[in-house]
Order: sequence, then C-alpha cells, then structure tokens
Amino acid sequence: MKKLLTLCLTGLLSANALADHESDHTLTVYTYDSFVSDWGPGPKIKEAFEKNCHCVLNFVAEEDGVSILNRLKIEGKKVKADVILGLDQALINEAKATGLIAEHQQDLSNLEGALNWKDSAFVPYDFGYFAFIYDSTKIKQPVTSLKALVESDATVIYQDPRTSTPGQGLMFWMNAVYQDQTKAAWKQLASHTQTVTKGWYEGYSMFLKGGSDYVLSYTTSPAYHMIAESETKYKAAQFSEGHVAQIEVAAALNTSKQAELAQQFLGFLVSDEAQKILPVTNWMLPVVKSVELPAQFDELIKPQAIELNIDQISKQRKPWIVDWRSSAIK
Repeated sequence: MKKLLTLCLTGLLSANALADHESDHTLTVYTYDSFVSDWGPGPKIKEAFEKNCHCVLNFVAEEDGVSILNRLKIEGKKVKADVILGLDQALINEAKATGLIAEHQQDLSNLEGALNWKDSAFVPYDFGYFAFIYDSTKIKQPVTSLKALVESDATVIYQDPRTSTPGQGLMFWMNAVYQDQTKAAWKQLASHTQTVTKGWYEGYSMFLKGGSDYVLSYTTSPAYHMIAESETKYKAAQFSEGHVAQIEVAAALNTSKQAELAQQFLGFLVSDEAQKILPVTNWMLPVVKSVELPAQFDELIKPQAIELNIDQISKQRKPWIVDWRSSAIK
C-alpha cells in the first residue's frame, strides 16, 4: 500500500511537473482580430509553428495595430504578451519609446530589397499598399486619384486613424498629397463619408453589404475575392499621386520569460513556410524573395509608392490626428 501510494504520488508530481513544463512553454502573441479569424493566417500559423516549437501558441486579439500599441502602453511592464504582431512601420518609434521592445536576432538577408529594412528590433512579415476598393459592376469609371475621390460625391468608408493602421495610412496619404491643405481636404471628404469604423474588418464588411461606393483597404484585397470566391468584380482604384505602403511588423518584448521561444517565432515568420501562408490568408505581399504567388496576384494594380519619412511621420502623427478630429468628424 505504501509502495502504491508512493507510485501514485510520484505519478502525480510527474504530471504536475509536465503541466508546469507545458505552461512554461506558452508563447502569447498580441495581434489584431482579422489575423486570428477563421479565414485569417492565425490558425495556419499556429498549427505550423506548434509542430516544431513544442509549445502552445496563444494569440490575443485586439481591433487593430494601433489598439495593440495602446494596450502595450497601458500594461507597461505588466504586459502579458511575449510578442506583438501587427504594428506597422509608422508605429515602430512609438512602440520603442515604451522601453519594452527587445532586439531581434534574425538573419533578414533574404528580405525584398524594396523594403530597405534596417531596423534591429522589429521584423517585417508582410507588406502591401493602401487602396480604395470598389465594385466594378456598379462603378464603371472609377476615380483615378486621391484628389478626385475627395472632390467626388462617391460614398466612402474608411477607418479611424486613432485605432486602425489603414486609417492611419490614409491620414499619412492625405497629408502627403494635400500638405498644408489637408484640413480642408478632410472636411470635403467628410461630406460624403458614409462612416468611419474602428477597424478594417468592420469597414470592409459594411462595404461588401453595399454600404458605400469605396472602402479603404489594400491593393491586394481583390486577390482574396478572386482566389477564395472566384469573384472578379472587386477592384482597387489606382491613384496618380501614388499609394502609401504598409509594412507589418512583429517584435519580441524584453519582459518576456520566453525570450528564446519569442525569437524562434520571429524567425518562423520570415521562413518560407510562413511566407507561403500569409499572402493567401492575410492577403498581403510576402517580404522574402523566394515565395511564388498565385497567378491572380499578377492581375492586381502595380502602384507607385509614396515615399514617407518614418521619423517625420512619427513626430507628426499626433498633431495630424488632432487635425483629422477637428476637420473630419461630423
């Protein structure tokens, strides 16, 4: 009996030790809600990473990249995440100012040269260009510039720059095109803005239900409809002024107790395996050179990029939000 009790106790302790070991190998990643949706990359990224990491990958979803940054600021050193995923290049400086971002340890020599990536903390995992999407069965002559859209009477849905990286991208786009006339342009756009949504998913869903003529999204959005739905009517309007690029990034936090696992995950994001998943689930472009895309991506518009100075827009972001609030909110 005593021997049996000892065996049971040993087994119980072993089980508890295993449970503790497993709980010690949970990697928590703050990201945005569309990333972890059933149709997003999250489920496939989780499955692929967990095959080799001997861990549990736990995604915690916020509305958008700006919301992730806001949560990081609120939680500070008590942050529960090991990795943040879903900010873009315009938020890097503000995220670093929290003092919570660790240096990455990744070899990024295989990145697309056009990214010109030099940051030592954040790792890019996909990129794309902001665009206004329309239904070509309803709009036969789409606008061909941002100015033409602003000056039109076409109904528009876009996202809030305070909570959404696409909304923030439009804010940079408006300021790049209009400069000191941006406040007046916001007022003109407001006269035919159907609604401003907190995040991308809400706004795009409203558009698909007929909520507006145009919606702010990405040049790659039509690829989703072509591949997932065999639907070709959704198009991106190509603007003569050029388009603002978004590079989505991830970083490990220096408060993490899973530093090695966090670095392993960053490396996985730029692996061929993950880079093949992202374009056909997150509907963005891969950041590495070696990934072949489905033929439908060849049918997308090829935008000219508007060059942005990251340090400048980081400094201007808050005053530009103030300008938007005073001019664009009805």
